[in-house]
This record gives sequence, structure tokens and C-alpha cells, in this order.
Amino acid sequence: MQGIDGLTEEMFIEMLGKPDIGYVKRRDGKDLEPGIPEYIVRPTSYPRYSRDLAQTVKIIDFGESFLHTAIPETLHTPLALRAPEVVFQDPIDYRVDLWSMGCMLFELFAGQPPFDTMITPAILVGQMREMAIDDLPERWQEKLNTMKAEDSRATEISGHNLQEWLEEIYFDSPRPDLSRQDIVRLGQIVGKLLHFEPSARASAKEVLDDPWFDE
Repeated sequence: MQGIDGLTEEMFIEMLGKPDIGYVKRRDGKDLEPGIPEYIVRPTSYPRYSRDLAQTVKIIDFGESFLHTAIPETLHTPLALRAPEVVFQDPIDYRVDLWSMGCMLFELFAGQPPFDTMITPAILVGQMREMAIDDLPERWQEKLNTMKAEDSRATEISGHNLQEWLEEIYFDSPRPDLSRQDIVRLGQIVGKLLHFEPSARASAKEVLDDPWFDE
């Protein structure tokens, strides 16, 4: 397969074929409400190129987006990427994406998310407490107790912290590309994003300005 680094968007689409687009319409024929996309791109796969592309192209999203002038009451982001304020039904803002970005950085390098995907909210919070840098805020404790009472599988666990888990998963790879020092630096970056308190998370600019990405 030819290299894709120098391809324009038009050349990339010509190589793989045009995406299958479905336009969004209301059943009653009225105009779409603000925030509703005009079309969706149907999922597809490219078996001929998938093996090569998997090494160089990663397309991600966090499930939903919103304008700062129209913040929803909750989100339906996949549970493994869901910020704790969404889980505990606190008011949300753009900082939900900072938590999700920490999860995605972990997954992009380690090959799997920091939290299990087939779990309940109560189990997820237990795993969050192992990974997050700060303690669970007191305002969420009562809701957590209710979650645990309703979920017989939710138990107190004592597992890996963020850095230990990242290193174990990454170095289980047969040929890791990053050094142990690189993984330490990556863990520090991810840790700045995985704070329970949204106000304590590093900003996107702070993460992007970290010298490690240029080294």
C-alpha cells in the first residue's frame, strides 16, 4: 500500500472510495433542530487496506458533542470513556472531553482503554478510584453508596494504579516502540486529565504543549 502521509483528503477518498452518506430528515418534514447533524456517515470497513491503515490511521470521537450555549443535561458517551460528572449526573461542560481525552491517550498507546468496557457504572467508579489522581468528591459519595447497594457485583478492589496498569499493558506487547521513561511521561500526562474534579484537569493546551510530544 502506498504511503498515506502525503495524501490529500481527495486522494485518500479516491483510494478507499467515497463514504456512504445518509441524510437526516424529520418524519414530519420540519426543519432539523439546532445541533442535529445534516447527515451521517454509515460505518464501513476496508478489508483490503485495514491491516496497513491500523498502524498509521486512528479515527476517534467521544460519542456526542454540544455547543457551549446549549449544554445537555447528560451525555451518552460509551461508559468506558464517560467522565465521572456524567456518571454522577452533575452539571457538565467542555471538561468532560478532557477526561475522555485521557482515556483515549491511554488507549492509543496501550491498545485498550484504562477501564473495562463490559461493566456497570458502580464497577466503573471503583476502577476510576484506582486510576484517578484525586479522591472521590464527598458530594458523590451518597450516590456511589446507592450504586453499590443496587449492584451486587460492585466491590471494593485494590488493583493497579494508573502508571502500573499502563506499564503492564504496554510492555506486554512483543515489540514496544516506547521506552520505560516514555511510558512514565505518558502516564504523567494522562494522570493530569484523569481527575475527578473537572476544574483540576489539565487543559487541552497544557497537554498539547507538553514537550514530550515533540521529543
